[in-house]
Amino acid sequence: MLAEEGETWDFFKVANGEFPDDEQIRGFDGFVITGSCNDAHGNDAWICKLISLLKKLDSLNKKVLGICFGHQILCRALGGKTGRAISGWDIGLTTIHLSPSASKFFSALEIPTTLSIIECHRDEVREPPPKAEVIAWSEKTGVEMFRYGDHMMGIQGHPEYTKDILIHLIDRLLQRNFIAESYADELKANLGKVEPDKDPWKKLCTSFLKYTKDTLIHLIDRLLQRNFIADSYAYELKANLGKVEPDKDAWKKLCTSFLKGRL
Repeated sequence: MLAEEGETWDFFKVANGEFPDDEQIRGFDGFVITGSCNDAHGNDAWICKLISLLKKLDSLNKKVLGICFGHQILCRALGGKTGRAISGWDIGLTTIHLSPSASKFFSALEIPTTLSIIECHRDEVREPPPKAEVIAWSEKTGVEMFRYGDHMMGIQGHPEYTKDILIHLIDRLLQRNFIAESYADELKANLGKVEPDKDPWKKLCTSFLKYTKDTLIHLIDRLLQRNFIADSYAYELKANLGKVEPDKDAWKKLCTSFLKGRL
């Protein structure tokens, strides 16, 4: 979804006790916590160690993107509360609603105010961290996305999932007796031919992680055309960009770990 040729990733299987040391932490620009079959509200030794790591990353103002389990454990580390979802399993294609502030933030990217995403979880964020902003919700899950400052963001769903991946996961849940056969059949029947909004999710995720200067200039022009900003302000913004480019290579590494990495 976001990978580009020539990129490499560093993986840490934290459930197996693999964690970056302090020197490695200083060398990374950001971290991604992916999905997991484990509970974010558990107290296994590796989960407690992951929570401590996330608190350290917050103190260092490191970029962190959490997906599903990563979304929940990030919430817990920052002072929020997680647990079993009151409404039970949430599996399938879900429509989420962006908050007004999120819609405004992503407006230059022409992100719709509602997006479909594949979900597969039975835990959820019950209370977001005290200083976090909830930026998306759904009919079943109150906290689909949250932002914490400018450096941390959680997404409950899986932007990287396809319908085929979800069908495979449903089969695995059935084999492990997590769901009944009748429920598995119902889930597959409800999938139909609809696919999630992968392109808008790609825009949203990359906007959080890897803007280029040319992209920003393009967005400034679009904001000007739509009368969101004045001509004088647009000119000032472009002048202030100078010849400096963002750390694109470092952010490319972070973005692709969103799909294939393991923290």
